Amino acid sequence: MAAGIENAAKLGCFFVGFVRFFPRMARQRDPDEPKIYFLPNLMTAGNLACGFFAVLMILKGLIEVQVEAQKMPFGLPLPAKAYFEISRQYYEYAILLIFGSCLFDLLDGRLARLGGHDSPFGREFDSLADIVSFGMAPAMLVSKAVLFPLGDIGWGIAFVYLLCGAMRLARFNCLAALPKKPGEVAEFRGIPIPMAAGFIASLTFLIIQIYDNDRELGPWKYALAGAMLGLSWLMISDVRYPSFKKVGWRTRGTLGALVVAALILVMAVKFHYITPVVVFSSYLIYGLIRPWLSQAWRKEIEVEAEPEHEAETEAETEAATEAEADREPENAAANK
Repeated sequence: MAAGIENAAKLGCFFVGFVRFFPRMARQRDPDEPKIYFLPNLMTAGNLACGFFAVLMILKGLIEVQVEAQKMPFGLPLPAKAYFEISRQYYEYAILLIFGSCLFDLLDGRLARLGGHDSPFGREFDSLADIVSFGMAPAMLVSKAVLFPLGDIGWGIAFVYLLCGAMRLARFNCLAALPKKPGEVAEFRGIPIPMAAGFIASLTFLIIQIYDNDRELGPWKYALAGAMLGLSWLMISDVRYPSFKKVGWRTRGTLGALVVAALILVMAVKFHYITPVVVFSSYLIYGLIRPWLSQAWRKEIEVEAEPEHEAETEAETEAATEAEADREPENAAANK
């Protein structure tokens, strides 16, 4: 008991000394040390964690398959249907984790821009997390969940996707480091890797549901293989996609946009296997047809935040109108 109290006292002294010394460490920090903002980078860490656990889920599914394959008599290979049924739940967990990574990736950018804390460290950290969550995890998922009948070809297609995703992130960082030009439009060059990963994960989610209903996989594996190659090309292409980075609290929408958003939310709850495919496919297709749309249509779809000075001017006008309305009864009484 006395030894325990003595150890606790030593630990307390160490903690007090560390707390006193820590501010000195902070003041003596290297001026070249990059600024690390807590909340945005915490969201990026959540993105990375979801990607990491998605990869673990896929590996766990592979281990379960190998264990069951060793139980097959006479060394026969495990049937494709049995292979899928054993690992299906792990692949579904991995898909949900990839969706979670998409959510964290959306939040880290929003928080950084909301607080004006966009930094080179955050940009690099985000790209490193993205290559795990939206590159490695979807590539492993598709190669083992859907493309496993294709053997080495499936692995090759998955690697092409991963390679193009890494190149797209490297190009994005290079372009982001350049000084912004006057009047430059906020848009992505090539489809963003989170949207590509979301499309792959949602389509795999739908295929798993179809296969779970005792239907043959059939041409789905070839369709998904073609989709992965197409997305690989889109990521490194010069096709421009809207970033929607300026959509915020000052963004004004139309009644039609609110109705569409409400319908998407209802469909996401009612048809949760189909709605993600529709949402990600819509963004993918929009970038392809965007050059042929009129400026009016593009302005309607790509809503942007109301400029600061315009909002202030409008607020001042409304305040002046309200003050004038308040003075009208006084003026009327004075005239009487």
